[in-house]
Amino acid sequence: MDRFIREDIRNIAIIAHVDHGKTTLVDAMLKQSGVFRANEKVEERVMDSNELERERGITILSKNTAVFYKGTKINIVDTPGHADFGGEVERVLKMVDGVLLLVDAFEGPMPQTRFVLKKALELKLKPIVVINKIDRPDARPQEVIDDVFELFLELGADDEQLDFPIVYCSAKNGIAKYELKDESNNLEPLFDTILNHVPAPQGYLEAPLQMLVTTIDSNEYVGRIAIGKIERGTIRKNQQVAICGKDGSIRSGKVVTLYTFNGLKREEVEKAELGDIVAVAGISGINIGETIADFQNPEPLPFVEIDEPTISMTFSVNDSPFAGKEGEYVTTRHLRDRLFRELETNVSLRVSETDSSDAFEVAGRGELHLSILIETMRREGYEFQVSRPKVIYKEIDGVLCEPIELLTIDVPEEYVGIVIEKLGARKAEMVNMSPAINGYARLEFKIPARGLIGYRNEFLTDTKGNGIMNHIFYGYEPVKGEIPERSRGALVAFETGEATTYGLYNAQERGTLFIGPGTQVYQGMIVGVCSRSEDIDVNVCKKKHLTNMRAAGSDEALRLTPPVEMTLEKCLEFIASDELVEVTPKSIRMRKKILNPEMRKKEAKKK
Repeated sequence: MDRFIREDIRNIAIIAHVDHGKTTLVDAMLKQSGVFRANEKVEERVMDSNELERERGITILSKNTAVFYKGTKINIVDTPGHADFGGEVERVLKMVDGVLLLVDAFEGPMPQTRFVLKKALELKLKPIVVINKIDRPDARPQEVIDDVFELFLELGADDEQLDFPIVYCSAKNGIAKYELKDESNNLEPLFDTILNHVPAPQGYLEAPLQMLVTTIDSNEYVGRIAIGKIERGTIRKNQQVAICGKDGSIRSGKVVTLYTFNGLKREEVEKAELGDIVAVAGISGINIGETIADFQNPEPLPFVEIDEPTISMTFSVNDSPFAGKEGEYVTTRHLRDRLFRELETNVSLRVSETDSSDAFEVAGRGELHLSILIETMRREGYEFQVSRPKVIYKEIDGVLCEPIELLTIDVPEEYVGIVIEKLGARKAEMVNMSPAINGYARLEFKIPARGLIGYRNEFLTDTKGNGIMNHIFYGYEPVKGEIPERSRGALVAFETGEATTYGLYNAQERGTLFIGPGTQVYQGMIVGVCSRSEDIDVNVCKKKHLTNMRAAGSDEALRLTPPVEMTLEKCLEFIASDELVEVTPKSIRMRKKILNPEMRKKEAKKK
């Protein structure tokens, strides 16, 4: 049987660190390839379709799109840059034959660049290096290329991979060039490089069908949609197929509808063949990692190993005094169904039952991974509570080991001392320090994952908001010893009621408040952070006793310091092990696990 080469298709993934411009580049490619009508209004970062992605300016889910250039269809997969969504990146790389490695012309390779490139090189994919943001006033493209080359060598690239083509880009302005001095007003050099350097899909067209499912989408009309690349053979609408499970089982299914991608739309087609990236609807219960195969000769394809979760949290039913007031889905059954449904599409997540029927252990790739899930559920109308994140330990050769992260910090030189001092207390070990560029020094550390919990806010305070930190999973190492928890206590509401200006005015002398007047509070709810190391109960609902001597305007004289806004991430970082975050569609509150102050004291004495 002859190998068939599909010259009319190229499959590429765009990989990069967070914020290096992947999604912006895809926007420009879509606009220039004529996907949109001339008069069509197109949003910025059109690929980030999910509401959370648009708000935070990050990509969470990998997306597929396709453009046509000189008669060739280029399937493009936009991948997330955050390590927490690494499961997404690892899967989608199985669909493509080449990668565009996008690197910022000033920042150079960052931790995520290393992570995604390592995965791509292991899969023997052909890289094209795109130096983006060449229009930045502080761009230093030549030095960045040297850094990229060093990174390739460090990751063990072979000679063919080291011979990578380079394209200079400004995604924002929609231009690409082969040399910095070239004149250009479009992305043609980039498109031509893709056609010339990314291998066309090849394989056996006449052989029995094989397609690996790498992404699952769902739609209320057609149910689950399996997305993947056809590795060999042909797939047709209404075809009877075999589904090979990861456990070796085989069941039958039928292709009800078949789609290919064109721009941002899916187009229904009658058949697709080797090399096409397709979406298949109609096969119920299909999962990521399964193979859609020929009904007569079912042969499974190997699936990429997804890195294991490193952090877990307990999700439980809300049992606070305000439970059930703001959420639509509040019962154990609702929570359980929603978490197990998430497992179908979120491959790096694990959910397990606990001793309590109302609580579930949810493990993921990092705080961001889990906080995005919490925020998504909250917006869907769920109400629940979560515990402080804790790391997942592993026993390796009889030694207890913990997850270690590689942390990269860019910070103005005057803050280097405080950063090193704080990280030292969190058991970080410095592995590299680069000389300052434009006043910013770059520090690299290996740090236990638990040492990073709660550090981001402290870091932003210490560097007055000027520092940038990125981290990525490095591996498991023997446990590094004690790491101190939060150094300051909490201000805890003493009774249930409405916070008053007078009560808050008296409480603010004890620390920093998180709430303003008029906020409904309950006994045991955390309303601020104490200036000392112990917890203090405060009466924020206290009213001023009326006397018949009153000066006009004496209440107005009480000046309150504005409360600190606590986002979901800040709350998860702030809470200690005896506290919970209560999450509802309308509010995020922090509370003590034991609400009654007497019972809390008894419990503390026992310990």
